[in-house]
Amino acid sequence: MALSMEEERILTEIASQLGQEDPALAGRLANFGRLRRRRRIRAIAAVVVAILVIASLVGAAFVTIPT
Repeated sequence: MALSMEEERILTEIASQLGQEDPALAGRLANFGRLRRRRRIRAIAAVVVAILVIASLVGAAFVTIPT
């Protein structure tokens, strides 16, 4: 649902006031979505690395088994 021009104006005014009153909080809120994406990418990277490590260990175990 799209906002009316009046609602957009009010939100812009609120954001401007927040930026003046508490710039640190305004910065944190502006970066909120980006931080969540970074966390998701880190979590996916950690899972991929864990899978690669496990695959390497399993592969090494098969290579070193005497036949």
